[in-house]
Amino acid sequence: MRYDAKTYRLVEPGSLGKRALMVGVAGLALSGVGWALDADRFFHAYLAALVCWLAIALGALFFVMVHYLVSARWSVVLLRLSENVALSIPYLAVLFIPVLFGLGHLYHWSHADVVAADEMLQNKSGYLNAPFFIVRTVIYFAIWSFLAGYLNRMSVKQDAGYDQARTDRVKWVAAVGMIAYALSVTAASFDWLMSLDAHWYSTIFGVNYFAAGLLTFVSVLVLLAIVLRRNGVLTETITVEHYHDLGKLIFAFTIFWSYTNFSQYLLIWYGNIPEETIWYADRWVGSWKTISLIIIFGHFAVPFIVLMTRSAKRSLTVLGVTAAWMVLMHYIEMYWLVYPTYIEHGASFGWMEPVTFVGIGAIVFWVFWSKCAKERLVPINDPKLQGSIDHVNPF
Repeated sequence: MRYDAKTYRLVEPGSLGKRALMVGVAGLALSGVGWALDADRFFHAYLAALVCWLAIALGALFFVMVHYLVSARWSVVLLRLSENVALSIPYLAVLFIPVLFGLGHLYHWSHADVVAADEMLQNKSGYLNAPFFIVRTVIYFAIWSFLAGYLNRMSVKQDAGYDQARTDRVKWVAAVGMIAYALSVTAASFDWLMSLDAHWYSTIFGVNYFAAGLLTFVSVLVLLAIVLRRNGVLTETITVEHYHDLGKLIFAFTIFWSYTNFSQYLLIWYGNIPEETIWYADRWVGSWKTISLIIIFGHFAVPFIVLMTRSAKRSLTVLGVTAAWMVLMHYIEMYWLVYPTYIEHGASFGWMEPVTFVGIGAIVFWVFWSKCAKERLVPINDPKLQGSIDHVNPF
């Protein structure tokens, strides 16, 4: 790998992207073997891995839109990396196709005989039916893909010459896009995850999914920046001050994620209505109780304590390990959301879970690296670029 610090380009991107693509293809091929051996388990493993990585890509899209909406300065040096992660959304849309063929393995409401014997599912059948589910999924991905593609195209055009009018248009698109994003991410989380148990509902569920995705994206951004740094890329551009800010975001959104999830739990516990409490009861039996405790302590207590100090946020070693830990916790959370409808009395891990997770993740990294190799790694004509490079944390 060879990097030109003057032009912010990867002159020779190396073989990292090709290796990621090979791992991704191999992982997806092995997943196909899993489908042939045990279709039910395959589709649950695949869905958990897919919504895990999709949440991260959606977190990247949110980060980019917020950057434009608030005219941020400190994050300019991170903007192109974030855009490149968000650009994996169209590829994840293609990877979502197997889920559409596995509706019968995943969702009880997709079976006509089950719906006919269940009054509640009958009442929801106008919304929960396969044709409308597919139409909504296409709409979600169309919205996200358009936003990710448009924002990146406008950003790359600025490299040829800065245009304030173009920046103003991007802000308007980001403003309208933020509304569409909020509605679509909420609805998608209802469709893909909450409807796994169609009798249960939570109005804050979409916020929980969003919070998990944004938190994990920031963690992934830390890991990507560290990988680039260790290969001599952007070493003088992304400084310890930016890592410090990313550490503060991980710390803040760890608290936000905990707050929204606890809010959901507290209201359901306080109401004590059987059709609501059953969802948590299913996750408090057998080894599911252990997974629940791992999420409580691992997803909140560990990062909260570790990143409490200023020095921890400025240590690349501590921050990197914590970021990797958060990615692991994110997958465990997605597994915890998906699998209890498939394995009711206890968690069970096999080879399909890591294979699907690594396979889809490798494809996401391949997309990211391909985009990095194609365009400059920072928006060179952004008037706030030098201010971002010189950014210093006031506290």
